[in-house]
Amino acid sequence: MPRGYANGMAADGRLVVTGGIIGWDSEGRLAQDFVGQVRQTLSNILAILSEGGARPQHLVRLTWYVVDIEEYLANLKTLGQVYREVFGAHYPAMALVQVVRLVEKAARVEIEATAVVPR
Repeated sequence: MPRGYANGMAADGRLVVTGGIIGWDSEGRLAQDFVGQVRQTLSNILAILSEGGARPQHLVRLTWYVVDIEEYLANLKTLGQVYREVFGAHYPAMALVQVVRLVEKAARVEIEATAVVPR
């Protein structure tokens, strides 16, 4: 049984795909803390989905890249709350990968999203 995500999903429709999204606000500033960056990253993904005619329930996959897996694990409860505040109770297939660093040096998390809007 997966915890907080789906092991797999099937969908048929129009794809809406993001690149790697980080937690910049509209002024190009990153939150100083990990949870703040995740909140802004998810909000940025939500805005991109909306532009593509998609909603959170259309998400079929999220791939998270974090620079510190321990930071992620230490914040699981709060991350779950933030996720539900932004996306609701929809849990697509997810992967989490620790990386050495991200292109934007101060970024702590980057997330790629794939949504499928039904025809």
